[in-house]
Amino acid sequence: MPSIYQQQLGADFAKLHPRIQERLAFSSHDHRAFVGEGVMERVWHGPFFTRPFLRAGLGRQITFPETGRNVPFRIENYAYVDPLGRETVTWIRRFHFPLHTRCFDATMVRSAARQTIVDYLGTHQHVAVDIAMAVTARGGLRLRAGAQRFREGWLAFRLPNVFAALADVEEWYDDAAACYRIEVVVRNPVIGKLFGYNGSFQSSWRAVEPEQIPIYALPLRYEARE
Repeated sequence: MPSIYQQQLGADFAKLHPRIQERLAFSSHDHRAFVGEGVMERVWHGPFFTRPFLRAGLGRQITFPETGRNVPFRIENYAYVDPLGRETVTWIRRFHFPLHTRCFDATMVRSAARQTIVDYLGTHQHVAVDIAMAVTARGGLRLRAGAQRFREGWLAFRLPNVFAALADVEEWYDDAAACYRIEVVVRNPVIGKLFGYNGSFQSSWRAVEPEQIPIYALPLRYEARE
């Protein structure tokens, strides 16, 4: 079964670096997980007044206020079919600061109706973000956040741009260093840069049956509204 990224990119998927293709080509049918471990050379945030915004995301594992250099990092990707029948890929990120381990988690599905990747941020899938994907000149994958919607109980509305956190991400493979590299910048249209990080990691694969996916990698609730 093609992964959600193969479905979304179509013929362009073959333009990705072979190691990026390998990283993104697995689905729930493969019963395996991708684990990356490395170091973020820099984790940063914007001006001091962005800290309350970043701290507000701690409870649902979306943002955090810490900064640092050479921060140990781990990412886990699991593919499974969620209770709503959607092919899903987790993005479980852990940043190990001296005093705290901070989380930046999400689950991705592909909306067949709108032909786009939808990124549900945090533990409760209460923020849904449309993701535009493209292949970069070096064979990396670029992801750009688009429309963002808030989904919580009976509430459902599109976030105005003034409140949006627009991510621009590139992940690529560095042949010379034999590692994956990533750069993330999150901006607000009014405030400017909110936070970001850049660094590298090595990969490993693990055999994982659906029932073996760790509970921390699964959202606490599933949102049907894409």
